[in-house]
Amino acid sequence: MAEQSLSGLTEQQAKEFHEQFKVTYTAYVGLAALVHLFIIAANPWF
Repeated sequence: MAEQSLSGLTEQQAKEFHEQFKVTYTAYVGLAALVHLFIIAANPWF
């Protein structure tokens, strides 16, 4: 019997999901950093 993961995904499916998650998360963090820089440029507190 194959070992069942907590998520119910196979190892290959989990690796594919992780690859896409890394790309999406990196884009999200990059966009958030960019927005923060724009806010700081528009509203400096010093």
